[in-house]
Amino acid sequence: MAEEKQTHFGYEQVKVEEKAGRVAGVFHSVAAKYDLMNDLMSGGIHRLWKRFTIEASAVRPGHSVLDIAGGTGDLTAKFSRLVGENGNVVLADINDSMLKVGRDKLLDHGIAGNVQYSLADAQHLPFADNSFDIVTIAFGLRNVTDKDLALRSMLRVLKPGGRLLILEFSKPETAALEKIYDQYSFKLLPFMGKLVTNDADSYRYLAESIRMHPDQQTLKGMMEEAGFENCSFHNMTGGIVALHKGFKA
Repeated sequence: MAEEKQTHFGYEQVKVEEKAGRVAGVFHSVAAKYDLMNDLMSGGIHRLWKRFTIEASAVRPGHSVLDIAGGTGDLTAKFSRLVGENGNVVLADINDSMLKVGRDKLLDHGIAGNVQYSLADAQHLPFADNSFDIVTIAFGLRNVTDKDLALRSMLRVLKPGGRLLILEFSKPETAALEKIYDQYSFKLLPFMGKLVTNDADSYRYLAESIRMHPDQQTLKGMMEEAGFENCSFHNMTGGIVALHKGFKA
């Protein structure tokens, strides 16, 4: 009898086919308060991380952009303004609760004409080859079951010369910062989750998922293995977050 394939859900080992559903449950639970929790968890610094990502994208009017795991639409909103009426942005997310929150928020802000929405799995993107000038995934790659498959999928949909930007929690640069960050992640974060969303478990999973995510150099190597060129990363906030960048030949 073949052995069942396992993967990690935070620190827990689960069957590969179960992970997507477990992750979906986390984001169904937190979708309504996702933006509020982002501000509380990061002290608003997540806005600076995202602004740096936008600047690193070198987006221009007329570009086509895919925002994977775009959630509540922070990056999509900025990209929509920058690509203009001749460009387009696709906000994609595997979780329909997050996608609905993002769509409603963007519509409330008058953002509609050049934005489309797609319920999509990063591992199997439902777009033609060579479709996008820019692909971004912000705080979503760590939740993907098969990251190598997702990276190859992102490469496929990029146009030649296009760039991928991965904004994700990563490994702090010093042991002292890592110790402080661990205390914050495993004690304060679930407490805030309980207080704001009545869900400590989902934020405990988020803290664990960050620890299970590849570190900066490992992720850079995975991008190169998937076929990206000129890969690099830039640490922010002492390595708590890193922006990885790679290009399609």
